[in-house]
Amino acid sequence: MGLGAQAQQSAPIQLSPEDQGRGLNGVQKNFFFAQGSAKTDKDYQNAGFFGQQLRPYLAGNEEALDALNSYRRQKWLFVAERLTFVGAVGVYGQQVLAKSNDYQYFNGTQKVAIGVAAVSLLSNIFIVRNTNSHFQRAVEAHNAGMPAARVGLLQRLQPGTVGLATSATGRPLLALSWNLH
Repeated sequence: MGLGAQAQQSAPIQLSPEDQGRGLNGVQKNFFFAQGSAKTDKDYQNAGFFGQQLRPYLAGNEEALDALNSYRRQKWLFVAERLTFVGAVGVYGQQVLAKSNDYQYFNGTQKVAIGVAAVSLLSNIFIVRNTNSHFQRAVEAHNAGMPAARVGLLQRLQPGTVGLATSATGRPLLALSWNLH
């Protein structure tokens, strides 16, 4: 099935049970999702590291795409942070082993490398804090934008407009209206 056909099929997206439970500071691995109801693990497909496999399903829903773009940005920051940390550890290790017979553990370059590694680890806390919630928001925004007939009974019963009006005697009234499809 091509991406165009996937994008045209509009059904609610369901995250795997394991991914639904991911919270703040959760693991940074790929999400798995299914269109409609999934009965087995084989029904779920990998969304990709940056969520790129989910993008065709969200086409046309700006709120969902914005959340997915935020997720992708956070994942790029995560990759950059990991590379910075590995680079700093590599520089420190190279500096320790620079002299063949006399190891030196705390010269100026090593202090900078330790500082960069520490800042990298601290930034990781802030980077991964909400990364998973951006992906979950993208799925929730997609499902919230679905036609009422496909989402469920509660969405069908939701009023189309809510407002205030006054009665003939001047008392305030709550005005509700529903869109009939």
